Amino acid sequence: MPELHHHNTLPAGAGVGYKPQHFQSLLDQPGAVSWLEIHAENYMIDGGRQLAQLRHLAEHFPISVHGVGASIGGEGRLDPEHMARLKTLVDWLNPAMFSEHLAWSTHDSAFLNDLLPVPYTNETLTRVVAHINEAQDLLGRKMLLENPSSYLAFAESTWSEPDFIREVARRTGCGLLLDVNNVFISATNLAFEALEYLDAYPLALVEEIHLAGHDEDADELGRKLLIDSHGKPVDEPVWALFDHVISRTGPRPALIEWDNDVPDWPVLEAEAARATEQMKRAAQKVPA
Repeated sequence: MPELHHHNTLPAGAGVGYKPQHFQSLLDQPGAVSWLEIHAENYMIDGGRQLAQLRHLAEHFPISVHGVGASIGGEGRLDPEHMARLKTLVDWLNPAMFSEHLAWSTHDSAFLNDLLPVPYTNETLTRVVAHINEAQDLLGRKMLLENPSSYLAFAESTWSEPDFIREVARRTGCGLLLDVNNVFISATNLAFEALEYLDAYPLALVEEIHLAGHDEDADELGRKLLIDSHGKPVDEPVWALFDHVISRTGPRPALIEWDNDVPDWPVLEAEAARATEQMKRAAQKVPA
């Protein structure tokens, strides 16, 4: 496939996760949406309608590629076959951005259909740094690292999450993808203050922001447990945390993630419009 050369930077505006049912609406009435994100694993194929649609969209929108299967936090080596297919996609698409998760999802040859958190130890730090360096060298570009949503804390952790992420970025030169919904979920589940987390986070390194909805459940003791479901509108406390972040950073590329129970286009576009309006207000407050 010949390389694409379109839109090599993400605008500091609202994006949405691309879903095929929204293809024509995106072309006809994008509204507040100025860029798109795809999950890499859905496009690591040789051809067909999916890639044809993606090629067409890439002529109109900057594209961010978001990986969910590299297992950056996993104990084993990065899967050579997976990474080769990822490189083929990235070389062809030449996206504006590539990101992956601070998580693990593989064990030996098994792929686990989840993004699992890691203990924040020196051993984990060494492994994550090595994996990010390997990925960046292979892909020939800087990647962004996303903070996880957590449902439990590891007793062996010796780093705070913000400090761990800051050190990973320092050692690798990677950028950061701040998932504000993940911060809210982790803060609720692990009983810490989300604002204190964000104030400790290296916000200057954030190049992309994610916003999403979540579900509420309860653990075995009846305590509130939030699940990162990506199947609802962004919750009001998450919008408030987003405002807190962009009041310090100014506008950043901000994605509405909605992967389950995907709504009709006007609902998704309205979420993007709200993100855009909040960033416009923030831009008026942030000192130049």
